[in-house]
Amino acid sequence: MKKDAIGDPLSRVDGRLKVTGGAKYSGEYKVSGLAYGVLVPATITSGTLTSIDTKAAERAPGVLAVITPFNAPKVPGYQPDAPKPFKGLKLFNDNEVYFNGHPIALVVAETFEKATHAASLVKAAYQQRPFETDFHKNRDKAVTPQGGKYKDYLRGQANAYKNAPVQLEQEYLQPSEMHNPMELHVTTAFWDGDDQVTLYTKSQGVIGSQKAIAAAFNLDPAKVQINSRFVGGAFGSSLRTWPHEVAAAQAAKMLKRPVRITLTREQMFTLVGYRPLTIQKIGLGATEDGKLVGITHESISQTAVYEEFTENSVNVSRFLYQSPNANTLYKVVPLNVGVPAPMRGPGEATGAFALESALDELSYLLHMDPIELRLKNYADHDQEQNLPWSSKYLKECYSKGAERIGWSKRQPTPGTNRDGDWQVGYGIGCGAFGAYRGRALAKIKLMADGTVNIQSAASDIGPGTATAMVLIAADTLGLPAAQITFELGNSSFPVAPTQGGSSTVSSVGSAVHDVCIALKQKFNLMAGRPQDNTGDIDYVNILKQQNLPMLEVTQESQSGADAKKYSMYSFSAHFVQVYVHALTGAVKIKKVVAVVDAGKIVNHKTASSQMIGGAVGGIGMAMTEEAVFDDRFGRYVNGNFADYHVPVNADIPQIEAIFIDERDPIINPVGTKGIGEISLIGVAPAIANAVYNATGKRIRELPITPDKLI
Repeated sequence: MKKDAIGDPLSRVDGRLKVTGGAKYSGEYKVSGLAYGVLVPATITSGTLTSIDTKAAERAPGVLAVITPFNAPKVPGYQPDAPKPFKGLKLFNDNEVYFNGHPIALVVAETFEKATHAASLVKAAYQQRPFETDFHKNRDKAVTPQGGKYKDYLRGQANAYKNAPVQLEQEYLQPSEMHNPMELHVTTAFWDGDDQVTLYTKSQGVIGSQKAIAAAFNLDPAKVQINSRFVGGAFGSSLRTWPHEVAAAQAAKMLKRPVRITLTREQMFTLVGYRPLTIQKIGLGATEDGKLVGITHESISQTAVYEEFTENSVNVSRFLYQSPNANTLYKVVPLNVGVPAPMRGPGEATGAFALESALDELSYLLHMDPIELRLKNYADHDQEQNLPWSSKYLKECYSKGAERIGWSKRQPTPGTNRDGDWQVGYGIGCGAFGAYRGRALAKIKLMADGTVNIQSAASDIGPGTATAMVLIAADTLGLPAAQITFELGNSSFPVAPTQGGSSTVSSVGSAVHDVCIALKQKFNLMAGRPQDNTGDIDYVNILKQQNLPMLEVTQESQSGADAKKYSMYSFSAHFVQVYVHALTGAVKIKKVVAVVDAGKIVNHKTASSQMIGGAVGGIGMAMTEEAVFDDRFGRYVNGNFADYHVPVNADIPQIEAIFIDERDPIINPVGTKGIGEISLIGVAPAIANAVYNATGKRIRELPITPDKLI
């Protein structure tokens, strides 16, 4: 059979399961005696729950229990004296209401429909307090985040841009943007006795979920089993264990039977995070020939009154471009809203919208091509950390993307390139995201028939984790991919980090590579050859000679000390061509070219798919997505899938992904860097910059809708 190698376009190993309905998601597992829970939301935005009338709900057909703050047993991890206090909203632990939609009760019934009906019968009385949800009204109340992590940054002179011959100072607004994955958040929980619990839940990290549930119920983590083999989209919304997951386990323990909680689409807007509304102020100063003198980046984001959320929205301005002077400031505004969460390209996507838009504006002030301006301020090393890059091919991204998009057709004067009634524009936006590698373990079994099974407690929210791992193993072992299976999403497997921060292939892929090397070394020893022999190995024959049914190895993998000597990032340059209708302001994105420096590409087919998906997310960020709030009531106006607009097929143009595909020599043995985040970072400003080039109208507040262009 054909041997497969890193770089091959291997089709998804779980693709057939997904397209035939064979893949089971967290809400599809059949559990005997299953009951269904529905959360009841508060109808006020701030205050206390003084009483709750559950009699009608309890009398409704099929109802098993109505859990409220007045009858719920205490969750150990919610208490102040807990060894590891649970972070975040503590459902049914007290009678406080922090935001509109805050769950005040959980109705459990024999069916989801009966629980939903009974939940509508619950009546509550409140003592209301004044609330604040208006970000703009409370902007002056922004505070420095707690804990000291987000200190103001200064390199050289603060606000040095104000002394430059050419200056730019502008504000940019990113509205709240919701995750809205196809799969709703669902958790099924059941107990075996009082000290062992199993959850089927939507998780980006089964080990993290295991630890969180163990801490909540004061259990040995080994007594907590988390299953999350398939995840129908998450991109940050499942990076943590949410209160409804604890509530499912709490209810199952109370009722001594399995309980499943499924969030409604409306509850997805309030209970599982979102990209926070953020206002950024950028100051850029340059010499007349385009050399940056100073960069100032200030960011203010919303957070919740009950829990602080922060992200790295200003960090990209510290290192992406060469500047002797740079300073950043980051603050948050606590409001009566659900807590935000990381969302694809967390912080950096928001920050890049402001920085890349401002740099584009500066290029017009300088009468300079935007790519030329970037090249003039190309950072040959990381000024923030004062370290060399482990690898960087952003210049190559510029040249390849410019060629593919047809940058030579761009007109330097906005509004002068026409195609009939349509104005034509070109834009560029760049992205950078840390290239991380965490500790991971993998276990491998090679059977007597030559088949291979590898296990690791990794997750897959869609990029094709198992496919990448199979390809790495096939390449390392010298075997066909068809003989290899990779299992994940199970907390009983060897430890792996959460799938987030574009680090899974770097972390788990390294563990897979290393465990395959360790396995080969054992086979070489059994065959009487040097451990480091690189020739082909007849695994089946060696097992037969040794009279062994299989050989098993578990291996740990993590970064070495040399990694600290380098600054490691993935980079991207996104190029966009747009058509804008001169009379209606309608915007058509004609073409997107994403060029990526992400080290060695393990699988070009799934990597291209991931880049296309990220670009679609960036199109949504730029063109359609906006959570609209009614501050009179503290509620979302468009908290549903009909009124919250995401891109559809008609909005998606030709998207081309190009990879530099140069191995990073430092980060890991495979030489790969992450692409999950940079697939989106830089897309929104590229679109905004193209729209300006087409029309001469600068849109600094997303999304870019026709009313802002006519």
